[in-house]
Amino acid sequence: MDSPLSLDTLFHLGPVGITAPVVVTWAIMAGLGLLCFLTTRRLSLRPGRTQTVLELFVTVIDDQVRDTMQRDPAPYRALIGTIFAYVLVANWSALLPGIEPPTAHLETDAALAVIVLAATIFYGIRGRGLKGYLGTFAEPSWVMIPLNLIEQITRSFSLVVRLFGNVMSGVFVVGIVLSLAGLFVPIPLMALDLLTGAVQAYIFAVLATVFIGAAAGEDAPQAPPSSQTDKKDPQP
Repeated sequence: MDSPLSLDTLFHLGPVGITAPVVVTWAIMAGLGLLCFLTTRRLSLRPGRTQTVLELFVTVIDDQVRDTMQRDPAPYRALIGTIFAYVLVANWSALLPGIEPPTAHLETDAALAVIVLAATIFYGIRGRGLKGYLGTFAEPSWVMIPLNLIEQITRSFSLVVRLFGNVMSGVFVVGIVLSLAGLFVPIPLMALDLLTGAVQAYIFAVLATVFIGAAAGEDAPQAPPSSQTDKKDPQP
């Protein structure tokens, strides 16, 4: 098995070399986009099984964002849901013969971490204003500015290392056992890989939610209390 740090170029688009993780990522993006299009083009008040699964997925994302951030999940739903769905499918793609998951490569994990970092800055500025967001780096004192800046970088780096290490180790273990023991013995390990992939996708999405929520601050739109929205007195 090749080192996850080495990438072979499959073809070129002009001067840009396209590697296997990029192709797999494009395939995952196309598959998720097509699935969403086919599922949402004919929504019904009496949903079928596919629409029910999609609504359950959206509900779970909303509940997680609401519980973590304590605010309205609508502005964050698309980002957090897309991150979770992509990481989950990318991790599980390791179970397909001949496919190496994009998340087993540092480049993909670094790109995901950059997206989270950019979203953290965006929502931080939108929630607090530019001056207010920059002021958070001086909390609780201006002496903490260098440490807070370093923390911003190290948090993103931790996302990369955590996802890369766990997914890469799973790929290596399954690949080694498969080469030594044949096809059927690694099946329990593949089932464990499914669980590990789901857990890593969940952790990555939750950490992204925590980072964005902390940056957005208390001035961001709050989630409406269920006791007030569900129990309104009828108007006379």
